[in-house]
Amino acid sequence: MKLLIVDDEPGIRTLIRKYAQFEGYETEEAENGMAAVELCRNRKFDLIIMDVMMPELDGFSAVREIRKHDTTPVIMLSARGEEYDRIHGFELGIDDYVVKPFSPKELIMRVNAVLKRAARTPEDENILEFGELRIDFSARRVTVEGKTVDLSPKEYDLLFYMAKNCGIALTREKLLSNVWGYEFFGDDRTLDTHIKLLRKQLGPCADRITTLRGVGYRFEK
Repeated sequence: MKLLIVDDEPGIRTLIRKYAQFEGYETEEAENGMAAVELCRNRKFDLIIMDVMMPELDGFSAVREIRKHDTTPVIMLSARGEEYDRIHGFELGIDDYVVKPFSPKELIMRVNAVLKRAARTPEDENILEFGELRIDFSARRVTVEGKTVDLSPKEYDLLFYMAKNCGIALTREKLLSNVWGYEFFGDDRTLDTHIKLLRKQLGPCADRITTLRGVGYRFEK
């Protein structure tokens, strides 16, 4: 599998490349967003690791351009961990958001998890209905009051997992492990941000997701 590493800092690219190649991945590099967009137009990658703050074209803008013709999974790197930046990235359809400084070993674990999740095939061909909320697992389609809701891949995965475990208290650790595919590393802002985005998308059905203070969340029947 081939990874595209995009960062304007050569040292960061080298660090990620060494760990990725040790895990058996092929790698290619780009020093800015513009170069990344050009590479993605002409070549196929299995996953992109994209920095946010770069010259010529920032990471967010680069992802927006790439998403016009490519659905390759993206892990975003950023020195900024503010909720606004995370939400912006997830709304663009990125798969994960890692704040600098980061552990290269953890980053590769996240790469493995995203690629594993991307390779999954649907196992359930059924439909669940909760009042005005209808979830079609086989078609990966969600409707609220008869209108299709446009969810990001991660929002789909999160909603589907919670709905399948309806009525069960789900800890943050369990949600991260089963939806993101990696062990809990102590930063649950990624999960909370996705819950916030998912509730916004569900509109009148947002109250199906209940916050369990100090524990996690529960999907209500």
